[in-house]
Amino acid sequence: MSLTEAELPYPDYDFAPHWFEHVEHGGARQHYLDEGEGAPLLMLHGNPSWSYMWRHLVRDLRADHRCIVPDHIGMGRSDRPDESVYAYTAATRLADLERLVRHLVTERGLPSRGWTLVGHDWGGIIGMAAARRRPAWLSRIVMLNSAAFPLPPGHRLPWYLRLIRGGGRPPAWFTHRTNAFALAASRLGVTTALPAPVRRAYVAPYRDRRQRLAVLRFIQDIPLTSADPAWPLIDVGPVEAPEMSALPMLVCWGGRDPVFDHRFLAEWLRRFPAAEVQLFPHAGHFVQEDAREEVIAQVREFLGRSTEGRS
Repeated sequence: MSLTEAELPYPDYDFAPHWFEHVEHGGARQHYLDEGEGAPLLMLHGNPSWSYMWRHLVRDLRADHRCIVPDHIGMGRSDRPDESVYAYTAATRLADLERLVRHLVTERGLPSRGWTLVGHDWGGIIGMAAARRRPAWLSRIVMLNSAAFPLPPGHRLPWYLRLIRGGGRPPAWFTHRTNAFALAASRLGVTTALPAPVRRAYVAPYRDRRQRLAVLRFIQDIPLTSADPAWPLIDVGPVEAPEMSALPMLVCWGGRDPVFDHRFLAEWLRRFPAAEVQLFPHAGHFVQEDAREEVIAQVREFLGRSTEGRS
């Protein structure tokens, strides 16, 4: 089951759809954008979002870059396979990403090196896990509010995430049966209210119960201890490998994120001390919405300077 053009109201999202079929998952199709020409940018969304969140960056950067923007399986315009054929886990998402990148390199002419990773929320975790396994394919990293390491000391998940993740049947049932989580994210994830059509576009892929399984499973998969299935994606030791820490990095951070607070930003800087940081104190979790023009300008400038420095 996937979403059709008619089912999704998406202003500023006038991109041609592309599809990759995962034969390992019963032929489930993964939707992705492939826009522009030039060095490839891989933009990865989190939960409960989809490729729509990157629309403005894609529209600006596609003049000089090839923007690859997938929807995770079960999210956005991608198929919603049954759990009998698809495990809705972060480890599966990582394998999906690696398979998609191999396809793009071998079948669609993208280079095997020189990619830029752009991550947000779970997209940062999954993207960084892929990067640490094969750092040679990356040339730069752009990170928005996210994490790719265990929770910083002193941080605790917000109460609503704790309830959904491990609080028993009622919170999980409510998250699956209603669209409350996506609706709340579209409102609480920004500090300046989104226009109503944009807010509807954010939540449109999750209007039906059958479309929300991935949203619930992402929350339940949040790694907190070594016993959790997603722990290997963030169990990376106290310091980064030299080939990772040497990569140019830009961090654009919303200072009023209710989940990824200043302690996460401090951990990014501890791990990547040479990273450039642009803090937007009044922006929320979706910093690319609250500080749209500033984020676009910073990313464009960073890509230009880091490319020149490595040429």
